[in-house]
Amino acid sequence: MKSVLEFRARKGRAPISMISAHTHWEARLLADSPVDCVLVGDSVSTVIDGEATTFAATPEIVARHVAAVSRGLGDFSSRKLLVGDFPFLAARKGTAAAVDVAALLLRAGAHAVKIEGVDGHADVIAHLVESGVPVMGHLGLTPQTVHALGGYKVQGRDTAAAADILRQARALEAAGVFGIVLECVPEALAREITAAVGVPTIGIGAGAGCDGQVLVMTDLLGLSPGPAPRFVRHFADAGEAARSALAAFHAAVGERSFPSARESYGSGAKE
Repeated sequence: MKSVLEFRARKGRAPISMISAHTHWEARLLADSPVDCVLVGDSVSTVIDGEATTFAATPEIVARHVAAVSRGLGDFSSRKLLVGDFPFLAARKGTAAAVDVAALLLRAGAHAVKIEGVDGHADVIAHLVESGVPVMGHLGLTPQTVHALGGYKVQGRDTAAAADILRQARALEAAGVFGIVLECVPEALAREITAAVGVPTIGIGAGAGCDGQVLVMTDLLGLSPGPAPRFVRHFADAGEAARSALAAFHAAVGERSFPSARESYGSGAKE
């Protein structure tokens, strides 16, 4: 998938796979995979830097990681749809400031941007879309408002809260977004929103009824230490493989079996 037009066209036709990644090595793996699209999230703060929240991410930090992922994905004509995250408060400083952030991310290699929420900045989203910047929305558990939400927990459990998230989804569609991430909402609500809007929904902790799914690369690979959220599935145990490799390296160094003669350089001119 190379464009937002292809993304939108998948609505109701075929599920969309999306991976959140932040580094060049992840992008090199993704470039050779069938995964449809890639998100460089402000989760760089928690996943890469070990912060407790995403607040430490700045537009410049996200842009630097967008550039690294863009280089890893390869040539513009062949790489996957790449979305860059608007970090904390970047959409709340007015349209001029938002245009500057969007320009920074797209110049770094993103094809589109993702913005959390809609209330209070629907005009900003609409202005970006009218300016030729594709925007993806994000509702439900929005990490940038975690303090207002009372923590990282499922949103939209009661009737009023569910109705409000549905209202926001319709407002995002009216503002012109090409897709909506639904994070940590009940499966029934995600299905309702997916049926109610004309753009694809991408779920993370929102059940199987969305038009697609997204996971963080390190979660998918089993590289994230500690307990995982309920919605995470480890499709590999790369963490255990890495620990085993480190132990084997330490042992080989200790017994002087590494490096071997084959892994060392001699004095020959051709070596």
